[in-house]
Amino acid sequence: MTEVAELDSVDWRILEELQNDATLPNRTLADLVGLAPSTCLQRVRRLRELGVITGFHAVVDPRTTGLPLEAVVSVNVRPHTRPVVAAFRAFVMAQPETRSLFHVSGTADFLIHIAVADSTHLQAFLMDKIASRTEVRNLTSSVVLERVETRALTPPADRRPTHRRRRV
Repeated sequence: MTEVAELDSVDWRILEELQNDATLPNRTLADLVGLAPSTCLQRVRRLRELGVITGFHAVVDPRTTGLPLEAVVSVNVRPHTRPVVAAFRAFVMAQPETRSLFHVSGTADFLIHIAVADSTHLQAFLMDKIASRTEVRNLTSSVVLERVETRALTPPADRRPTHRRRRV
């Protein structure tokens, strides 16, 4: 299990600002969260070292790249064993249509978020790539009608720190 990092209120402010705009220059970020630039840089480095910040990404609108149709595909695999799950996960993540993959509990084993050019491309992805795999028992696809952007991860009110971490 991943160790939980101790985050104070300033750490959470830094995380929120960077999740909203990871291209912020350090000086601007420091101003936004009320720190000296050197202190802000140390905190960002600490958050990376702790594994809280795992990377920085550009958000691309698939419509502008010729992939305007998004769908979520629910898939069940059998047998649901570690080797089968690992092989299926690797296969799905290698497909250019895949935007994200979730291994979940409930009625589906996997949820695959994809972006494709059109309904013909969707059909080919479902039939030729997913349904043709021997471990796939069933699948259901749902076309995304509206994509609401992921918002910055923030702690629930009852878990929000109100203090600054003391230097050790």
